[in-house]
Amino acid sequence: MSLTTTPAAERIHIGFFGLRNAGKSSLVNAVTGQPLSLVSDIKGTTTDPVKKAMELLPLGPVLIIDTPGLDDDQETLGALRVKKAKEILATVHMAVLVVDATRGKSAQDVALEQTLQERKIPYIVAYNKADLLDVRPPPDEHAMYVSAARNEGIHALKERLGAFAEAVKNSKVLLKDLITAKDTVVLVTPIDESAPKGRIILPQQMTLRELLDAHATAIVCQPDELAFTLSALRHPPRMVVTDSQVFGKVAAIVPPEISLTSFSILMARYKGDLAALVSGAAVLMRLRDGDRVLICEGCTHHRQCNDIGTVKMPGWIEQFSGAKPAYDFTSGGAFPDDLSPYRLIVHCGGCMLQENEMQRRLTTAAAAGIPIVNYGIAIAAMHGILSRSLQLFPEVLALLDQSSR
Repeated sequence: MSLTTTPAAERIHIGFFGLRNAGKSSLVNAVTGQPLSLVSDIKGTTTDPVKKAMELLPLGPVLIIDTPGLDDDQETLGALRVKKAKEILATVHMAVLVVDATRGKSAQDVALEQTLQERKIPYIVAYNKADLLDVRPPPDEHAMYVSAARNEGIHALKERLGAFAEAVKNSKVLLKDLITAKDTVVLVTPIDESAPKGRIILPQQMTLRELLDAHATAIVCQPDELAFTLSALRHPPRMVVTDSQVFGKVAAIVPPEISLTSFSILMARYKGDLAALVSGAAVLMRLRDGDRVLICEGCTHHRQCNDIGTVKMPGWIEQFSGAKPAYDFTSGGAFPDDLSPYRLIVHCGGCMLQENEMQRRLTTAAAAGIPIVNYGIAIAAMHGILSRSLQLFPEVLALLDQSSR
């Protein structure tokens, strides 16, 4: 992936927060070198988060996010804007708290800084409008003086953000640790009505790129061509990775001596917690009529007539459990604050979510005592092939075996 095509979910997210008229938008424009955000002396000019993808060395591809003021009026729209700013806080890898240097920190600024510390989010307090100060008190370890109007301290701010690189870097891999150079891996990628026209979905792209980086050979085919593809190979592939929706069909074709897993299971270990998600699969069999199941997708897309989240998944669940649960559906950034009504959460692979947001959802579910499983793991469990799909991960497979005794 190039720096211009890196998906938003794989970029480092940097959020700019603060009160209205602290100069957040001016500072964002100075950092990006572009008139990204509308700037005005009128309070509340930024009414919705504004995002800009760019390169910030040594971080690489980043997403800069300008947010509404934390002190917006508490009428309906203002409260919604503040809520949106706080939702953005849950997605960022690092933050810039912009404070008007002529006024100092407000109660909202102090509360936000405490939240950043509690969540262990790297942050900088940028005292903007520093050019208007006669005296600059010594800043603490998190603070620095800047002036968006005079472009003062902007380079230093970017350098300090860049210094956070190692702290926020995702060191996890999809499958690079499971293969060696010259291995062959077959990727089964159905092209149906839900496949994006002219491209393949993100987990498939990411897996393919990792295989190329590892100097392995990737062979891509559709399910109907899988049997022929395997028979045409001189040597068996190291593994087969499939789209979850055709897990059952693919498992019937791939010989048991060849490792088999899914893109969704790989994403579970890359962005989530594979062991925790596998443990949630046990609840599928124990569902009863009327149990509430929350089905979550991290992306927003046009629902097809045979949509996996709203059509296929409920059908598979009911066929497997013999029960008729009640369903709620969310997509994109939506995730309920109160999970207590639910017996189970079934989540997509999370390819369009940042790792920290996926981790937040897992932590929230665990704190509420609500089991959570992802699509690929649930589908494998409901097709009786979960153990086989976890053979590449013996520690997790051992946990599954223990829980099934």
